[in-house]
Amino acid sequence: MNTRSDEPDRPAKEPGRVNAEAEAGEGRDRRGLGSRAPAFVRSHRVLHLSWQAGIFAAGLLVVIAGIVMLPLPGPGWLVIFGGMAIWATEFVWAQLALRWTKRKVTEAAQQALDPRVRRRNITLTVIGLVIVATLAGVYLWGVGPVPPWRAVGR
Repeated sequence: MNTRSDEPDRPAKEPGRVNAEAEAGEGRDRRGLGSRAPAFVRSHRVLHLSWQAGIFAAGLLVVIAGIVMLPLPGPGWLVIFGGMAIWATEFVWAQLALRWTKRKVTEAAQQALDPRVRRRNITLTVIGLVIVATLAGVYLWGVGPVPPWRAVGR
């Protein structure tokens, strides 16, 4: 019977193994980095470079479409992140950027759910609306219901 184990039939973990498991837990964040191309494609350099060029071009088209959608109607940021996800299938820099973005979005969402932050945001919104309403009232009282571009000559 091993005295370092809680169970009589199971041997205790080796001291080095505990550290290896802790390191594996830390390494989970870096798991999956690198190319996700099929093994056949990765085994041939020219084919792999062609594969990566195709993935880059596809991702670039999607990102450009997302950038075009920013001022126009459409889910611009969602499409840009989709292009980043396409790039992340092949490029480590895109995988790291996507993970960083996911982490920051999660942190922002958690912060937005904080009651103090929500109260502050609601307070600032109400103050902003009061200021805009006051300015609109002063304008309408002084000039009347005339558009600003026509009120210059009055």
